[in-house]
Amino acid sequence: MSDTLTPVEADHAMRNWTYRPEGAIPVGSDEHKRMFCEMLLTTHNPYKPAVIDWPKLDAAALKRVTSLPIWDIAVQTEGRASIRVATYAASVADPLLRDALQMNGGEEARHKIVLSKLVEAYGIALAPEPPYPAPDDALRAWMLTGYSECIDSFFAFGLFEAARRSGYFPEALVETFEPVIQEEARHILFFANWVAWYRRSLPWYRKPGFMLKTAGVWLSLIRDRISLARGFDNSGAAQDANFPANVGDSVAGDVSVGALIDLCLAENDRRMGGYDARLLRPGTVPRLARWVRRFVKK
Repeated sequence: MSDTLTPVEADHAMRNWTYRPEGAIPVGSDEHKRMFCEMLLTTHNPYKPAVIDWPKLDAAALKRVTSLPIWDIAVQTEGRASIRVATYAASVADPLLRDALQMNGGEEARHKIVLSKLVEAYGIALAPEPPYPAPDDALRAWMLTGYSECIDSFFAFGLFEAARRSGYFPEALVETFEPVIQEEARHILFFANWVAWYRRSLPWYRKPGFMLKTAGVWLSLIRDRISLARGFDNSGAAQDANFPANVGDSVAGDVSVGALIDLCLAENDRRMGGYDARLLRPGTVPRLARWVRRFVKK
């Protein structure tokens, strides 16, 4: 994306993209790889965190924002994500895929800067950050980040919209933070296509190992979320910052569980809707949400 675009043009280009070659594109093919890599690279929004004009909030809005128990874990999550993606990118030989992964990692690092600027602007005190060492297993670390974002982004899409509708977040703050939310949609779209491409491209004798690695990643994510829901992190320290679990009641207001699931599904579809229909969409979390919705009356 060109740096000469106006903010409105850059925002539109970030949300709407079609791959020029026409016709069907086999999943796992080189053309498929080019498509999802070009999507991420050409829809990059070159906004600068340092020049974001954070809106002034009235006392009530400021209290709502600063009291949310998400800021420590949000900053730390982006710090871990950026090093994980960058480490995997460095291990990839394919130039186009490496460029796309480096873009992804750079955007994760930029999210951390955005969050740091936000907490600075509103006087939010953060706990000291832990170190972010490079992971030993780069592929597994990349998959942990990708699948984690697929889970968290799905719920964040709905909660962010619920917060906008309820007025929990002032409209000016919603508009300021909106590009970060849409970037997460691009990231999970890229990841879903990478998973399908990578799995198809493996020789048959390596596919069982990849399936086992994928299962291990999901088990780790489930364990981590159970730990967070109980209020403790892996070191045993109190942890009160799982966005979907702990913040939903605050920002969603009187929205019922069923209505919130519906909103998450609708927002997920809306945020994915501007990209080429031949790109695979993240499917596991929306499918689970639809299954759960069958048993929720309201």
